[in-house]
Order: sequence, then C-alpha cells, then structure tokens
Amino acid sequence: MPAQKTILRALAGETLPTPPIWMMRQAGRYLPEYRATRAQAGDFLSLCYNSDLATEVTLQPMRRYNFDAAILFADILLLPQALGADLWFVTGEGPRLSTITDRTGLDRLKPVEDIHETLNPIYQTVRNLSGALSKETTLIGFAGAPWTVATYMIAGRGTPDQGPAHALKAENKEVFEALIERLTEGTIEYLSAQIDAGAEVVKLFDSWAGSLKGEDFDAYAVAPAQRIISELKARHPGVPVIAFPREAGDNYIGFRARTGADCVAVDDSVSAAWVAENVQKDGCVQGNLKSSHMVTGGDALVQETRAIVKALANGPHIFNLGHGITPDADPDNVQLMIDTVRETARDG
Repeated sequence: MPAQKTILRALAGETLPTPPIWMMRQAGRYLPEYRATRAQAGDFLSLCYNSDLATEVTLQPMRRYNFDAAILFADILLLPQALGADLWFVTGEGPRLSTITDRTGLDRLKPVEDIHETLNPIYQTVRNLSGALSKETTLIGFAGAPWTVATYMIAGRGTPDQGPAHALKAENKEVFEALIERLTEGTIEYLSAQIDAGAEVVKLFDSWAGSLKGEDFDAYAVAPAQRIISELKARHPGVPVIAFPREAGDNYIGFRARTGADCVAVDDSVSAAWVAENVQKDGCVQGNLKSSHMVTGGDALVQETRAIVKALANGPHIFNLGHGITPDADPDNVQLMIDTVRETARDG
C-alpha cells in the first residue's frame, strides 16, 4: 500500500526509526552503466526524450542500491525548451539556451498549454517507471523553480552569480516578472501532468534561490513556490511536495509554512543541528550530506553521515545529499553512505 512507503510516511510528518534515503542525481554520470546508456542515446537531450532509455537510467541506481525512492531522469531545462526556447548542451560545459532579455524574446515563447506536445515523452517515462518500480519504492517527479529556470533563460547558460537575471530584474521588471509568471504557470502544468502519469511526490528545485535577498526572495522564491504548491494540492490532494531553496540560509526558517511544502530540502551550507533546531520543528526535512564525501569516502563520510542521522533523529527526516552527486563520485561510497545511515539508526 502506498501509505506504507517510508518516504510518504516521513512526508506526512512521521518520525521513523530509520530515515528513508534517496540521492539527488542518483541516476547519472558517476555510474558506468549510465555512461553506456548515454552513449547509446547519442546525446543528453536524446536520452531525456527517449522514454525507454530514460526509464533504464532511472532504474539503474535502483538495481545497485536499496534506495527508498527513484527520481525521474530528466532536466530542469526541458520546460523552457517546451515553451519554445532553443536548448542544446556543450560537452564539458553544460547547457546553452537562446536568451530572453526583452519583450520580443518573451513574446516568442509558446503558450503554456502547448508544452505537453514536447514533454509527452517525459510523461511516458513516468508511466513506465510507475509500472516498473517495486511496491516499496516511491516515484519522485520534479521541475526547476521559476527563478532558477529564468536565470538560465535570461543568461543563455549557467552563471556564477545569476548576474544577467538580477540585471533584467532591475532594468526591465515587467519582462522579468512576465517570464516568472509564464514559468510558474508552465511548472504547474508540467508537474500536474507528471502526477497524472504516476509521480507520487514532486520536488521543486530552486538551485539559485540563495542569490535572492530580502524582498526579492519573498517575491521570486517564496511566492512562485506557494502558488505552484497550492495549485498542485488543489488538483492532486494528498500528493506531497518537496521544496529545495538551495543556500537559502536563514530563509529556510518558515519556508515550509510560507509555501505549503510538505518538506524542505536543505543544502550542506547549514549544519544538521541548526536544521533540527530551526527547520525540522515545522515538519519534514531532507538532507544534507556534502556531495564531496561521495568522492573522498572514508572515515569522514562515515562520521558526517552518523552526525546527520543523529542530529535529525527526533523528527521526520529523509536522508539525502546537500546537492547532487558529482560525476567523479565513487559508486562504492554511495553504498557506504547507505549502510552507515541504516547502521547508525539501528544502533541508536
């Protein structure tokens, strides 16, 4: 029964003896089987849009590790592509997009209702996974939050400080806010369709939330998340939402209540003890082992994993990294992390 799935129980506010575990980017380049499948697909975007191969790479870490959840293999920039932005990936450098810096660029975007034609293969992947996963495994869908996706659309690529997006916000607020509005509407439709296809939980990744300060954080991180979550819950009562405003710092405090999220994922710039005191008191938290431990392993990985499990043992907790696993990670360290989480919980 779905109610018995450990991640759903944690998201409902239950404090479990052993925290459920999954890992951001758990399907990816650190696994040799992923690299082989990616080569078969030809390129990254072809892999995302090939439902059979995307299903395969989502399942690969589930075969290796006893994770409690699988997360759909896709990319946060598929939504802007579905809205009409040009998208391509440069090997070794990452994504590139056509830029939106004025009203003309904004007006070239497609209506939100047209996104599903492009994204139908993603929904098929969700349907495939819903049928393929074990009854104990939770299926997580996801999307990028509007601010984070907008930063890529405005700059045409990832940037260290999201400077182009901040500049457009200051110089042409009307266009900037219209883009946020389009992305908010598109994200609602995209996540709703993933839920219709079988996603049991959805996660909103705001990877660049930390660069928003003061009223901007409220306006462009909190408000869009609140609207997205509210609409999803109206359409899909009972489906939990995880929100990840990465590097939010003190803005993690109260984020769950302000947005309606069922869980707040935290990065590794804050300590688990701080999270327990300031964030977990409001409900479920997810995190927050440094992803670098997946590269270096050893005693430091074991000790930090134990510390996180113990610090967050008195409330609902989903164990995860503080950011996605990196391509240079050692797959053996993932198993060491999982074993350490479960041994620590068992030993008390």
